[in-house]
Order: sequence, then C-alpha cells, then structure tokens
Amino acid sequence: MKQITIITCCLLFALGLNAQASKGSLLIKNGTVLTVTKGTLEGSDVLIENGKITRIGKSLSAPAGVKTIDATGKYVMPGIIDAHSHIAIDAVNEATNPVTAEVAVGDAIDPMDISIYRALAGGTTASHAMHGSANAIGGQCQTIKHRFGTLNPNEYPMEGAPRTIKFALGENPTRVHGIGRGIVPRTRMGVEFVIRKSFSEAKAYDEAWKKYNAEKASKPTALPPKYDRRLETLAAVLNGQILIHCHSYRADEILMLMDVCKDFGVKKITFQHVNEGFKVAPELAAFGASASVFADWWAYKFEVYYSTAYNAAILTKNGVVTSINSDDAGYIRHLYHEAAKTQYYGGLTDDEALALITINPAKQLGVENRIGSLEVGKDGDVAIFDGHPLSVYGVPVFAIVDGIVRFDRANDPDDMRLDVDPIRATTTFQMAAGHHDHDRCMQGVQEAMEQLFQLKN
Repeated sequence: MKQITIITCCLLFALGLNAQASKGSLLIKNGTVLTVTKGTLEGSDVLIENGKITRIGKSLSAPAGVKTIDATGKYVMPGIIDAHSHIAIDAVNEATNPVTAEVAVGDAIDPMDISIYRALAGGTTASHAMHGSANAIGGQCQTIKHRFGTLNPNEYPMEGAPRTIKFALGENPTRVHGIGRGIVPRTRMGVEFVIRKSFSEAKAYDEAWKKYNAEKASKPTALPPKYDRRLETLAAVLNGQILIHCHSYRADEILMLMDVCKDFGVKKITFQHVNEGFKVAPELAAFGASASVFADWWAYKFEVYYSTAYNAAILTKNGVVTSINSDDAGYIRHLYHEAAKTQYYGGLTDDEALALITINPAKQLGVENRIGSLEVGKDGDVAIFDGHPLSVYGVPVFAIVDGIVRFDRANDPDDMRLDVDPIRATTTFQMAAGHHDHDRCMQGVQEAMEQLFQLKN
C-alpha cells in the first residue's frame, strides 16, 4: 500500500510539472465595453475562443457549443490586476538574512487560499504575489492568474510573465536586521551599502561565468565558478532579466535607489507604496521608473507620516506609469473603489482611473501584451459589472480568466472554500482586517523573530 501511495504521489508530481492551465470559450453580448486603451464601445460583444479574445464588435454570433453571457445594461472591462499582493502564497517573508534573492514565493503557492476567490469577487483576475519587505533584497515574486478551483499550484503562475524580485528600503529591513539582530543594515545608509555590495558581488560572479563560458570551448580543463543561486538571481537583475519592485516611502531613499540603479545599469524598476512619490515625480518620469501606490492610506508608521491622496494623480500627470495596489486581502476586493478616488482627488478621466488597476499594473509586471485591456489577441481575462465600475453602485457580477468563468455572483454557492478546517475558524482576511495599522509586507516576521530569539535563549 505504501508503495502504491508513493508511486501515485510521484505521478501527480510529474503531471504537475507539466501543468497546462485550462482555457475556455465564451461570448459576452451587448455590453458597454470599457477597453481602457481603445475607448468605450456601446452595445458591443466580446468573443473569447480558447482563452484568447478573437473578436470585439457588434452582433457577433457564438460558435457552436460556446456559452453566451447577456451583458445588456452591464459594463465589460479588463480583469483588474493588483501589482502588490500577498494572497495565494504559503509564506511572505524569509527574514533570516538581509539578502534572500535565492528564494521564490512561486515555490509556495497555496491554491486553497479563499482570498483568491474573494479577489475574483472584486473583479481582480491577476495579481503580483510578492515576497515581504523584511530584507533589503528579498525573494523573488510571482505574477499569478486567479484560477480558483484549480488545485494544482503549478497552474497559477502566469505563463511567460517576466521574473520579478522584491527590494525594500527604510524602517522594515533596518528594524528586522539592524535593531532586531544587530547586523547591517541598521540605518538607511546601511541599506544602500547592502544593495551596492550585493550588486558588486553579482557583477563579479557574472563576469566569472562569462569568462568560463568563453574559455571552455578551447580549454576543456577550465573550471567553472562555484554556482550560487543568490548571485545568479542578482546577476539576472543586472542583466535586465528580472524586474525590481521596491518597497519604499520617502523621497530621499527613492532618489538613492535610482542612483544605485544608474551606477549598475539597471533600467527597469517599480517603486511600491512610494507615498512621497509626488515630491519626486519628474525624477521618476525621467528615469523611466514606475510607481504602485495606495489611494489614500498612510500614517500607519513614522516613515509613512507624509503623503497625500493626490499622489496617484500627480504621478500620472507627470508621466509616471502608476498603479493602485492593495497589499491587503481586503482591499484587493474593491480596487475599483480605490481607483475611483483619483477622480475626486485629482480629476482623472475614466480611462486614466481604470488604467491604474488594469493596463498600468500590466506594464509594471511586463505583461501588457497579454492582459490589462480588451483587445483582440489578448487573454480572455474580463470583469463584468452591474453599474459602472467607478461608481459606488458598481457591483462585480462575473470574473473570467482565460475564457473560464471563475466568479459568478448569481450562481456560485455561498461557501466557496476548498479547504474547510473546522478547527481553524480564522481566515487570512479576518486576520488582516484586525491589523490595519500597517501594511502586509511584514507578514510572518514577528513569528520568525520570536523563533529566532528563542533559539538564542
């Protein structure tokens, strides 16, 4: 019996490595189509075939066997994208070292997390599952699609999405490592030192491998450098193969990291939170950096003392690619409300406001050719609202991923949990809802530090 179990597990594991996400076909009829990039189309249809949008127009017919959704009186928009989230992952922080580029949250996807379904219920069909901000250089992040109902974790990562990594500035890494453990970094200048030192080591590592690869053809006895997954990852950052997403608040440290990036030739970076981004918006635009911000959330710790609800609008008007994120299992359910705030605080147009939660986060994740707008050839990721999504009366009624309905407000059962534990009554969202005094980037750090100190004792 034991042998059968082991063989079964091995087969399931092997199948999982080659997992192919399911695709569907669907015709959405007669809705107000908010393409975001190509205007608003009244009384129009969207045809999705095998997971891709194949036609947008009027009076389209469904191919044989393809289901139709009547969107008369409803609004059809691209699936919402959250550029900063921590749902659907088993752990957030590997807080054991100021640099942990070798770990990846994509290795610990939790397909049972009910927060995925709750995000779908808010029209959010994709998110950037991020490592936490305990370290100056944290772990690798993962762009995922919300394919809730799929139990295979290997079906959640978005195929072809660029790799990303989390950096962090300011109080979080200095508190965890400097104050908590008595090691560098204890100050903001220490954070800069850690990043510069790591980049210098990665550059040397990359050059050593390039030298070896050039020599080995003519010199079979040449010895390769020792493999180091941390430096291998950072070398890929320097070569532009991994995109940096950096936790940041203050304007001075944002300028600092752009200077570091210039010195090492790094061109693509998205600053997360960036509450003082409005102070350095022209500098961010000149560098080509992006900003992913809260709509109106600050003052939950000292370095977040200074901000404004006009931040997103100021950044947008200065030409910075800006998104509004959640960093929270609750906010991810109503990012459309968060985007709408920029119309009150800044007077953004409908398309500008919707871009903050669709095409702009797609650009920041390097997937704008796949999702973020309704265009022929893009993935069939769609949210349908009863009422305009920027209205307080807007209500999501369908969320569609790759042409498959993953949320149906009228027909889904009341309880959509996939893993019901009668002992553990508290869910991720309920835990988060009770701790709104800080962002979720430090999730798991307190427990890790307690364990660390117990080991010391």
